[in-house]
Amino acid sequence: MSYPKVILKKGKEKSILRRHPWVFSGAVYGVSRIINDGEMVDVVDCNNAHLGTGFFSDRGSIVVRILTFNNEVFDAGFWKRKINAAWELRLTLLNLDQTNAFRVIHGEGDGIPGLIIDYYNKNWVIQAHASGIYLQMEAIADAIKTSLKDFCETVYCKSSGTLPNTGKDFFLYGDLKESIAKENGIQFHVNWVEGQKTGFFLDQRDNRKLLGAFSKDKRVLNTFCYTGGFSIYAMSAGASLVTSVDISQKAVDLAEKNMQLNFPSANHTAVASDVFEFMKEHAKQYDVIVLDPPAFAKNIKSKHTATQAYKRLNIAGIKALAPKGILFTFSCSQVIDDVLFYNTVAAAAIETGRNIRVLHKLNQGPDHPTNIYHPEGHYLKGLVLFVE
Repeated sequence: MSYPKVILKKGKEKSILRRHPWVFSGAVYGVSRIINDGEMVDVVDCNNAHLGTGFFSDRGSIVVRILTFNNEVFDAGFWKRKINAAWELRLTLLNLDQTNAFRVIHGEGDGIPGLIIDYYNKNWVIQAHASGIYLQMEAIADAIKTSLKDFCETVYCKSSGTLPNTGKDFFLYGDLKESIAKENGIQFHVNWVEGQKTGFFLDQRDNRKLLGAFSKDKRVLNTFCYTGGFSIYAMSAGASLVTSVDISQKAVDLAEKNMQLNFPSANHTAVASDVFEFMKEHAKQYDVIVLDPPAFAKNIKSKHTATQAYKRLNIAGIKALAPKGILFTFSCSQVIDDVLFYNTVAAAAIETGRNIRVLHKLNQGPDHPTNIYHPEGHYLKGLVLFVE
């Protein structure tokens, strides 16, 4: 099938030849005709040689997200192949008896830029980050229903937050809006209709498990707790007490609900409070502290402001730790790279004057893979620090 063409300027094909899936507006020489937002296009070089095929966007600096560098037919079989391949990879990474909540499609990491699919105990939540993906929503849902029907009870589109002008949230199949999902045998209430993102933060699974290694008989503080994931892992490992803090009352209620689901008699307190104020008022009372804030930097313009915010947060966290304490600190801001995050935490450490050692460097889980040709897909950074 022939699609309208996006023609690149001379020399601008190099990144595409290195299999980077984005075409930026500054690389475009012209188009073969007027192209609608979300329409499929062929990307060609200045000599009309085919480079790839993908979705066109008239919003932002990324004008094409490439789905294939080959000549493929974009029919139902294409979506089935992509989703089945991603599903098979997850089955090699995870034990479904112990973990039935994970990411199945991670955008560029699984070769489908603009598409997120999360799985919660036979319930699929699809999120479109590009109009071209949103227009394929029915075809994607059909591919799930037909090729993985034994693992499918609900398919839900949740794209209003990622495509605020055009995206809507609606059921594509079934009508369940919540379920109890398992992660490493721990249970969580997940509501994909009312919850943040797709209902749960799946990328911290391995890091939550690691927290358990430091939590036995310890006093643990989980800040920005949301659903209480780190809190429940700490309690499962034998923490003496756990405190979950979030500015949102709805979040701390959910954290308490999840704790009760797993450990009804746990020594757990959920507090709706400003994290900075709470740590200041409870200095040196916790042996382990988790700092897992929302993204402070949504774009490059807010990079400096975000860096200062991460520094202030880590100063507060280090000061709040009891002697010989453990700090788990994270950034999920994509524009804050690993080096900048490390240096920011180091600057915070210098200001506190405490002796600190790095025990672990952390990343997003393997069900959130990074395409080796698209390093921008790596976004979650974390450090585990021993603070004397």
